[in-house]
Amino acid sequence: MAAKQRLPSLALRVLEEALGMGLTTARDTAEAVAAEGAYYLEQVTVTEASEDDYEYEEIPDDNFSIPEGEEDLAKAIQMVQEQATDTQILEQKTVLPSKQPVPEVIEDFLCNFLIKMGMTRTLNCFQSECKAREDLLKTQKERDFHRMHHKRIVQEKNKLINDLKGLKLHYASYEPTIRVLHEKHHTLLKQKMLTSLERDRAVGQISGLQATLKNMEIGHNYHASEIRVVPNREKENALEGPTQKGLREAREKNKSNTKIKDNTKDSEFPTDMQPNPNLYLYKENICPAKVDYKLNNIFRLHELPVSCIIMHPCKDILISCGEDRLWKVVGLPKGNVLLTGFGHTDWLSDCCFHPSGNKLATSSGDTTVKLWDLSKGNCILTFEGHNHAVWSCTWHSCGDFVASSSLDTTSKIWDVNSERCRCTLYGHVDSVNSIEFFPGSNTLLTGSADKTLSVWDARTGNCEQSLYGHMHSVNDATFTPRGHMIASCDACGVIKLWDFRKLLPIVSIDVGPSPGNEVNFDSSGRVLAQASGNGVIHLLDLKSGQIHKLMGHESEAHTVVFSHDGEYLFSGGSDGTVRTWS
Repeated sequence: MAAKQRLPSLALRVLEEALGMGLTTARDTAEAVAAEGAYYLEQVTVTEASEDDYEYEEIPDDNFSIPEGEEDLAKAIQMVQEQATDTQILEQKTVLPSKQPVPEVIEDFLCNFLIKMGMTRTLNCFQSECKAREDLLKTQKERDFHRMHHKRIVQEKNKLINDLKGLKLHYASYEPTIRVLHEKHHTLLKQKMLTSLERDRAVGQISGLQATLKNMEIGHNYHASEIRVVPNREKENALEGPTQKGLREAREKNKSNTKIKDNTKDSEFPTDMQPNPNLYLYKENICPAKVDYKLNNIFRLHELPVSCIIMHPCKDILISCGEDRLWKVVGLPKGNVLLTGFGHTDWLSDCCFHPSGNKLATSSGDTTVKLWDLSKGNCILTFEGHNHAVWSCTWHSCGDFVASSSLDTTSKIWDVNSERCRCTLYGHVDSVNSIEFFPGSNTLLTGSADKTLSVWDARTGNCEQSLYGHMHSVNDATFTPRGHMIASCDACGVIKLWDFRKLLPIVSIDVGPSPGNEVNFDSSGRVLAQASGNGVIHLLDLKSGQIHKLMGHESEAHTVVFSHDGEYLFSGGSDGTVRTWS
């Protein structure tokens, strides 16, 4: 109780000493020290009244629309108000709403006094309060800065919205012009295609006329020489030297060859749809689709990347083509090389068996398509006519025609019997990467780097339908064994399935971003395999929709094919190897 009574007098003395109003005696100081235990600290929270109920405006980042019909006067008034608010914030003074600031001399005196008296807790509270006041001032300045920054962001947002509206209007003014230019572009492409067709027709007529004139000249010379020579043949033979004799024999040989070639007629396309044996194969094959393949063996066949693998239609052998300009006949399952063919002067891109299996067609970067006799391994015919590398080739089911696709944006149909190009297919505007005959028909399917698939009539050379949907270059396209569906893959790994009867897309599957290099169905048509640029073989089960991955290639996988019974799968890579999966 006595301590509580002495508290007011002691506090008064301390305050007087702090303000320099008087001095205490040593006794009073001792009493103050003795009574320090009676002091208590009260925590006071200094709350700052909000200067204004400021609400921050949320800035959306996805919708920059402004209601149409705003007047310029309203925008000007809003801008003036914003500038006035910014000026008010800048001129506003940030002060503490509490007591008047204490001079630094008094603060230092109080700190020294508390240290001298040993009042450490009071000293700590005093210093904490001073620091909190400085932090509060700093925070208020930062708050004002952020308010200004927010206002500036809102103004920039409104300016961007106005600019965006102006750009939209500007772009809309160009749309009719762009539409007209697109129409002109398509018209010019059609005219170009028609001009090319007329040019080819004219070239064909000129070639025919030249051949006719040549034959007429040969016949005229032959009859004239016959009339002139017969009475004096013995005398002329006696005067004929070795040079004249060699020239005469060469003319007679050339004449006989010309007659033989003229007697060769063009092959005729089949008029009736041939039966597709794969239809019955699908009905008989009721076992579940196989997708659980595992790496079984590795055949190192080429020094450069493998570009194509195909299975023989009847035997357990396969053909592999490589960028080392060679094709090889490989026996299965050991992988021994039975035959090696060479003759191309550049890399091989594709190959295809004759329906009987006794001949082979190969396409190459040397712009040619070659036909080979597999019994001897000799080249029996070379087709020349493309201006750039040939990417793919395919046999007609009748065996009399070979089709090829090229980097020169065209495809050609070659007649094996007359040994000439029967038709050139124009329509694609970029490289034609793949070509394939529909099983047992005269219909061709092509895939191009212009992101489209096209269906052609081989008899007329007309494009019957184009399929759009890919966003990148189409690298390969193929029919199911039954022929009711098309599978295609592009340069970003997207696989598309198409209904061939309706010519409409069915489903799109993205297994990218690595490019899909080739797609092939198994014999049942229920599993689709894709060779990808990252070395993965993707297997798509068409019934369940599940995708399985085969990991085994150390580098890019270029080609993939199933065995006839579906028990084995073969893939070729850029390392020159063929891998067997079972």
